[in-house]
Amino acid sequence: MRIFRAAVLFGTVALMAASSAFAADLKIGFIVKQPEEPWFQDEWKFADVAAKEKGFTLVKIGAEDGEKVQSAIDNLGAQGAQGFIICTPDVKLGPGIVAKAAANDLKIMTVDDRLVNADGSPLEDVPHMGISATKIGEAVGQTIADEVKKRGWDVKEVGVIRVSYDQLPTAVDRVNGALSVLKAAGFPDTNIFDAPQAKTDTEAALNAATVVLNKNAGIKKWVAVGLNDEAVLGAVRATETVGIPADSMIGVGIGGADSAINEFKKPTATGFFGTVIISPKRHGYETALNMYEWVANGKEPEKLILTAGQLALRDNYEVVRKELGIE
Repeated sequence: MRIFRAAVLFGTVALMAASSAFAADLKIGFIVKQPEEPWFQDEWKFADVAAKEKGFTLVKIGAEDGEKVQSAIDNLGAQGAQGFIICTPDVKLGPGIVAKAAANDLKIMTVDDRLVNADGSPLEDVPHMGISATKIGEAVGQTIADEVKKRGWDVKEVGVIRVSYDQLPTAVDRVNGALSVLKAAGFPDTNIFDAPQAKTDTEAALNAATVVLNKNAGIKKWVAVGLNDEAVLGAVRATETVGIPADSMIGVGIGGADSAINEFKKPTATGFFGTVIISPKRHGYETALNMYEWVANGKEPEKLILTAGQLALRDNYEVVRKELGIE
């Protein structure tokens, strides 16, 4: 009996050791398109938590263009990685990314931006965790509509700046979601002005919004929607540049980036009214965990997982961030 128990104990220890060794040898890549952005830094941070919990190696790679994406996937293959998560700089690279992953025998999951075929349709076979872009846009629109009503503004006298980046499907869905609510609230189409930005940053949005404001100087009250916080902050900065007071501007961003939080921390309120915070925790931690389970245990993730956001204002953003696991 002692020999039997010893054998069982030895087998258990050996199995645990083998499992630990397997996890230690397991490598998962996490490729992002803008590694300097706080959102992606946070995704990596939470993916690191999953890596420490499960004992695998997380390989973090920034890839700002298609060539770097291809190189990153080859790099992971050469390192002996088993899979990777990616937010690509261009969703139309989808078929090439999938082919390169297959050539390196790597499992693939996308995050934030979903890969598409040449015809623009989503690559539904690739597991994806993304944001319910339309619903988040609708939340932005509803927040603006409610605040406009609260302030007693006549919607027919309010200009809407649509800071647009139509190259990205997510951007289109977010903005259109916001506009659908504003139109339903009575905002006329003639008062909605497109401000196409060359890049998805504040400076590009400022330049685009300034053109709109200068062309429509007769409008004295404005609201702004866009892809992210930076887009809306650009519109807010533009109103400041042309002399529109803060209480005549309602901008609601998306993301809850540091730039938005810094705006809330200013001693005097600006035209940046709120942001729909998207938690990077699930997008980093959960995708890394899902990929681990797929590689280690053969448990393939759901094909489509959509997350939602939560509205944060100047007076409650700290509470919201804590609820989302950001603080």
